[in-house]
Amino acid sequence: MAELTQVENEILNAMKEIGAVSEEKKKTADDIAKKSNRPKGLVTNTLVSLANKGSIKRVAREKSAGYYIIGSK
Repeated sequence: MAELTQVENEILNAMKEIGAVSEEKKKTADDIAKKSNRPKGLVTNTLVSLANKGSIKRVAREKSAGYYIIGSK
């Protein structure tokens, strides 16, 4: 797995804490931003980076995309 930055690790930890660990439990960028106490723009950019590295999956939905951690148990 690719090396993660400190912010990427913080976002992954926030996702774990709110239970975004499967497609059925995906969370929005707003949910993750609230939990991580980071600006939504930073969270959104970090989520794109994490998705590109294969750490999380983005699921497009009608209103807002959902995100979840891949392979986390």
